[in-house]
Amino acid sequence: MSEYIVEMKHITKRFPGIVANDDVTLQIKKGEIFALLGENGAGKSTLMSMLFGMYEPDEGEIYIRGKKERISSPSYASKLNIGMVHQHFKLVSNYTIAENIIMGMEPKKKALGLFPYVDLKSANKEIAQLSKKYGLEVDPEKVIEDINVSTQQRVEILKMLYREAEILIFDEPTAVLTPQEIEFLLDIIKGLRKNGKTIILITHKLEEIKQVADRCAILNRGRLIDVLDVASTSTKQMANLMVGREVSFETEKSAPQFKEKILEVENLSVRNSDNFEVVKNVSFSIRGGEIFAIAGVSGNGQVEIADAIAGLLKASSGSIKLNGKEITHYSIRKRTMEGISYIPEDRQSYGLVMDFTLEDNLALKNYYKEPFCHRGILRQAEFTRYAEKLIADYDVRSGQGNKTMVRSMSGGNQQKAIIAREIELSSPLMIFVQPTRGLDIGAIENIHRQIIGERDKGRAILLISLELDEIMNCADTIGVIYNGELKKIAPASELTTNEVGEFMMGVKG
Repeated sequence: MSEYIVEMKHITKRFPGIVANDDVTLQIKKGEIFALLGENGAGKSTLMSMLFGMYEPDEGEIYIRGKKERISSPSYASKLNIGMVHQHFKLVSNYTIAENIIMGMEPKKKALGLFPYVDLKSANKEIAQLSKKYGLEVDPEKVIEDINVSTQQRVEILKMLYREAEILIFDEPTAVLTPQEIEFLLDIIKGLRKNGKTIILITHKLEEIKQVADRCAILNRGRLIDVLDVASTSTKQMANLMVGREVSFETEKSAPQFKEKILEVENLSVRNSDNFEVVKNVSFSIRGGEIFAIAGVSGNGQVEIADAIAGLLKASSGSIKLNGKEITHYSIRKRTMEGISYIPEDRQSYGLVMDFTLEDNLALKNYYKEPFCHRGILRQAEFTRYAEKLIADYDVRSGQGNKTMVRSMSGGNQQKAIIAREIELSSPLMIFVQPTRGLDIGAIENIHRQIIGERDKGRAILLISLELDEIMNCADTIGVIYNGELKKIAPASELTTNEVGEFMMGVKG
């Protein structure tokens, strides 16, 4: 019997114009927490998607418990007791927690011995017991759309445990959690290992790896660089190997030089599509040379504030002024022309046209102006020249350069493309919503440097992030939002991470 529960031998996977995994060999022991580290586009998620049956390797073999397997689908992976929690949860929002967990494996009974029905009562009971056993307490009868993000994540974990998964893959599990929720999740992961589970953790967060992982594999551009013992390796060593150069963990930032007010938001209220008030009477202003960050748990109205300023959502009341000019009822293009750059939270729905090339996406905000357009005729050579400059300046990696279809790029490189396009507009107001979500440490360091660089040029920066470290590192002023209301606005130097976390959870204020 092999000492390894998972062995992936000489795995190669190619996509058009790119080798996602290049001859990777990994061996994972039963009952260990094994972390997978690497830059965006390094091939981590692709490798684990093959273990979970979402792709098949072009070359190489996979062994589970010493037996060679062809994992052709996620349902076959489930039969091998492999489960995966994806970065973007796969839950049906109008179903209950129990209905989501038992989907595809519903316990059935027959009424009058004839008519089959789903036995939800016993499912609810079983799930309540299962959640208690693993310290993942949930109310099985609650509907998904009524629960917060960290509870949704528990549901995803329970889905795996209900299917008796022994090998649990977590893809960026802490990307949307508060610091308190992250600590709780890491404790859960340790508890799962105590219960004999094998955990594979895909993450960019080195501190989390230091807290929970036994070993970590480092990928760079699809190749396996090293497998390290976590206890004897520093986070700095891991970061340098992952990025292939020296990485600085401290965001260098000079004291701010505040200028005139650029953005003024007064008594702003916003309703969502269900006519529910998600932003309630919010007021704040941002000066030139200031990074104003809004901290909050996902879904508390911070994204709606950004969307209302950028023109994606209508304000139900209140006013928005840019450089003293009332823009509350301006169209999106008019706001862009007045001087707003916007990096949205959802890069694929709002930031990019997925079936356009990279060069067309990079010119989306300028295509109708000189030099891209002359007397109504587009000049393709200008698109190409501009794209090549941005790709080089912002290190955007893609299989076929400026002609790459954006859909085929990794999420991190899609994000770099949006940031390149928006920063190049040199707008007086720049709105960054989750700018480093899903990015590796090298890219995060780079984007923080760019945000601070823009602030030093006198721009007003609105930063909305779920990453408290990012807010504490970058912000000059912090506003904390809870349930649609700004509970606290203070200079960043006057707040600790824990205080901000308490305001975010509604404990303070």
